[in-house]
Amino acid sequence: MAYRFRGRGIGLIGLIYIIIGIFVAWDRGYIYPDLLRRVLSALLAIILWFLILLGVDLHIRA
Repeated sequence: MAYRFRGRGIGLIGLIYIIIGIFVAWDRGYIYPDLLRRVLSALLAIILWFLILLGVDLHIRA
């Protein structure tokens, strides 16, 4: 018996759920600009790790 897999990932409902969650967390003070800068710097460091080895500073500053 063959199964069909959805190839769309989380779908529209999941995306709306995450967007509302981000808004509520921002509104209640769980997410703030400094946290966003730190998370973005960390993600850049993970994705572009080879640039760090070459001496590039990926820290995001205000």
